Amino acid sequence: MVSSLKPRSSLDADSVRDAYRRWARMYDKVFGGVSAFGRRRAVEAVNALPGTRVLEVGVGTGLALPSYKPEKHITGIDLSEDMLALARERVKREGLRNVDELMVMDAENTSFADNSFDIAVGMFVASVVPHPDLLLAELKRVVKPGGHILFVNHFLARGGVRLKVEKIMARASRALGWHPDFAIESLLPPEDMARATITPVPPAGLFTLVTLPPEETK
Repeated sequence: MVSSLKPRSSLDADSVRDAYRRWARMYDKVFGGVSAFGRRRAVEAVNALPGTRVLEVGVGTGLALPSYKPEKHITGIDLSEDMLALARERVKREGLRNVDELMVMDAENTSFADNSFDIAVGMFVASVVPHPDLLLAELKRVVKPGGHILFVNHFLARGGVRLKVEKIMARASRALGWHPDFAIESLLPPEDMARATITPVPPAGLFTLVTLPPEETK
């Protein structure tokens, strides 16, 4: 059992910006490889879904952008201008014409109109934002009825050695820029947990793909 759903140390926007300013230039080398499986599974899932307008939350340096099908039109947002600068370089370098916009934006409070996207996918962002419940509510607002919301993220282990390691790592949350001790229940309320498809992905189930299907209309 997870003893507490709330991470021990809080992150705010400034600490996230500071962390990713430090990590930006080496992010692809340090995290790109270990996160590749989760990112690939998330994009594969998005590509298989109906709809063309996609919001990628936590687009970072744009590692996922080349893998989307050309017919998917991508809007990417991130809190870090340093990371987005690298994403823009990637888009230009690889000629990614289906990337519509890359914008600095708070995922918990975006400027998009209601029902703007067919799909929203949060890439390793749920354990970064200060208020995961607000993130989920915002994505529900900007995704059209009948659309899908996906997350790929690291979630707190249920037990064993990994849980002990994650609890120790949690002390460095502000330096890392994310919560190693982030429980999935901090993101999904019980009603969403019940309807979500939750799929562990390599390496060793370190990351998890969460797919929320369209909500049933009453």
